[in-house]
Amino acid sequence: MQTENEPRRGWVGKRLLRSLGPGLITGAADDDPSGIATYSQAGAQFGYALCWTMLLTLPFMAAIQIISASIGWQTRRGLARSLAQQLPATALFALVALLVVANTINIAADLAAMAQALGLVIGGPVLIYASAFGLVCLLAEVLIPYHRYAGYLKFLTLVLLVYVAAAFSVDVPWGRVFTSTVVPTLSLDRDYLLTIVAVFGTTISPYLFFWQASQEAEESLLSFRGRATAEARERDGSFAHISTDTWIGMGFSNLIAFFIIVTTAATLNAHGVTRIDTAAQAAEALRPIAGELTFALFSAGIIGTGLLAVPVLAGSAAYAVAEAFGLKGSLELPASRALGFYGIVGAATLGGAALAATNIDPIAMLFWTAVINGIVAVPIMIAVMLIISSRKGRDVFLLPRWLRILGWLASALMALAVGLFVWSSLA
Repeated sequence: MQTENEPRRGWVGKRLLRSLGPGLITGAADDDPSGIATYSQAGAQFGYALCWTMLLTLPFMAAIQIISASIGWQTRRGLARSLAQQLPATALFALVALLVVANTINIAADLAAMAQALGLVIGGPVLIYASAFGLVCLLAEVLIPYHRYAGYLKFLTLVLLVYVAAAFSVDVPWGRVFTSTVVPTLSLDRDYLLTIVAVFGTTISPYLFFWQASQEAEESLLSFRGRATAEARERDGSFAHISTDTWIGMGFSNLIAFFIIVTTAATLNAHGVTRIDTAAQAAEALRPIAGELTFALFSAGIIGTGLLAVPVLAGSAAYAVAEAFGLKGSLELPASRALGFYGIVGAATLGGAALAATNIDPIAMLFWTAVINGIVAVPIMIAVMLIISSRKGRDVFLLPRWLRILGWLASALMALAVGLFVWSSLA
């Protein structure tokens, strides 16, 4: 028999599901094949010792994403246009150019990993698979309006659950995992520091700032979202929607990364496999150790997350360039009304596909992506914090003090990570 409160609970559940969007998609896109390779290497090389990084980075990651999203929602424009108010034009153009380069290399690494994963499962020409994946992602962004495309991306986030299933398909000493998660293992070993920096750089990436800010701007402009949140706006509840969406998205992202580290630690590290160069290599290494099921789950996750991440990488580059140069651009517009914007999407995607077809070392691509992302993230995060910390910013964005503190701490954390990276490389 249905009680009086059951309809209300169902209504609240539907409302929560409807509120999930840019934050969830952004968090899921963070676990792209390049990220999977980084987390797999962390688990393979150091076992469970780096599980604590997922707990540490979560509040900082969520804070900077909530701030970026709030800027997009309130201003109804992307992050690059807001950054233009804080940075000289030459500095903004340089950062955007580095972002495009990093995203293109990242797309190449992701497409290569997706193609290799499919090749491991069914065999066949990897180069053709990489080109086909790039073309599919490009056509989807060009031909499908944002309000429909966002729904498809949200559905694709479910593929990340395969990594939870993979962790529970092998024997894991959960007591040891819990201890490693809540009690950090500290070391000045060069490889250990480099891996921490790589994990931080993979978790807190500049393209995520630009993507979520632009998507919140899109959501703010769409009439159906406006109707769905009209009551919340009257109570100044837009921050609550953004915060809930982002915390869930970032928590989901770090949870999946946590399970990737655990899975590879329980299998590869436990059997003496301590070197993983790509996500596809991690999947291949799992096959003889953990069995066909774990291998299949890992491979499916690589392909699914790539289909989610490549459009986010290309789209964030296009939004940043379009806003920096004053071009009309939106995934909601048809290609005929935003040729420059979609030209950038195509150039980033096809450029990545072409790069994936070369013989460039995938480790080199991942390395330089991490370097560029780390360098670009610090000034962007500082500029974002200056936007919301100015007198005008405090009046416009009305963000709580704890969020501003976390945002500055996140900026300091990334600056420290880049400093450690440089020091370790020079040493």
